[in-house]
Amino acid sequence: MRKAEMTAVKAKQKSAKSADSAAEQLLLELLAIPAGSGQEGPVAEYIRDHLLAAGAPASAFKTDQAHRKSVHKGEQGNLILKLPGTVRGPRRMLVAHMDTVPICVGARPVKKGKRIVAADAHTGLGADDRTGVAVLLSTALAILDENLPHPPLTFLWTVQEETGLHGARHVSLNLLGKPATAFNFDGQLPSRLTVGATGGYRMNIEIRGLASHAGGHPEKGISAVAIAGLAIADLVENGWHGLVEKQGKRGTSNIGVINGGAATNVVTELVKIRAEARAHDAKFRQRIIDEITKAFHRAAKRVRNSAGECGHVAMAGRLDYESFSLPTNDPSVRAAKAAVIAAGLTPEINISNGGLDANWLTAHGIPTVTLGCGQNNIHTTSEWLDLAEFHRARRVALHLATDLLSR
Repeated sequence: MRKAEMTAVKAKQKSAKSADSAAEQLLLELLAIPAGSGQEGPVAEYIRDHLLAAGAPASAFKTDQAHRKSVHKGEQGNLILKLPGTVRGPRRMLVAHMDTVPICVGARPVKKGKRIVAADAHTGLGADDRTGVAVLLSTALAILDENLPHPPLTFLWTVQEETGLHGARHVSLNLLGKPATAFNFDGQLPSRLTVGATGGYRMNIEIRGLASHAGGHPEKGISAVAIAGLAIADLVENGWHGLVEKQGKRGTSNIGVINGGAATNVVTELVKIRAEARAHDAKFRQRIIDEITKAFHRAAKRVRNSAGECGHVAMAGRLDYESFSLPTNDPSVRAAKAAVIAAGLTPEINISNGGLDANWLTAHGIPTVTLGCGQNNIHTTSEWLDLAEFHRARRVALHLATDLLSR
């Protein structure tokens, strides 16, 4: 190799190392922002400030009213950055969500070798999905800083993903610029292309019994706790709780939250339960919902007091997101495969058993592939981030945005 060529290679390596260092600093700062679902304002401000400083015009930003349409409300809608193309082509969209789960709020991220972890043992890290936020932000900054050629682009940072995909569900489609392809960064491996995901249904169950003194006259009461216990035992014994496999169909259900009772000397009158059912097949998911409903109503009839009275159950639910599956020849799938290969990785097609912003975006008519960005052990205190995968995700994202691999 000639001396001039060696100098050019070294300069390129130095530039890449500098870009990696800058991206890691962005990531550490984003991870340290305490912003759970409904509290994404500081994250959006951080993103906007950095992009404005890099030369993005204020007119390129939009914030929608998704939070006002969410059942949880909140302080901030989805943040959208639209860049006109410097080359012709269909608009592409990159997506990540700004919120974290409660266990990650207040995390103090620290770099340890090739990982980032939480300094405090009692918090998670929040790499889900601040890592994706950083991937999008570093990609947009690279384009602005280096004047890289690109087609029309939309960057979408969503809110309230963790509480039911509400940002993606209520996104203002008219602000997105009609993207033809979309790529959501949220997960572990950038080589893993999630092209489908399950559908999820949330349930609120209210059990009404009858209060009485648990020592003096327990026979006069109707225990809402006993009704709940019988119903849950029924579901477990008959294979309708946890992993559900029936007649070649597969899904999941979970009794996740139980609240009720105030004292041991009172027969509990009221118990409130939150549950969920998931399945890729909508009809089988409805079967799971029906079995949960029947189990609680059966249990209510079984628990009677000395007067022959029984309890009552009220059920309410909503579809949080419908399942989807993209064909292998979908333009978003083809583009994601090409970007992963260009980054020197081997694409792996995946179907998720959890909900993603891609569920709602695809339902809105924007086929969306989800790619990982280094997250491990999410939603736990043992969460950690793989920096090598984070940087691979950045390179894949830059290729998707520009068809270039300059960093």
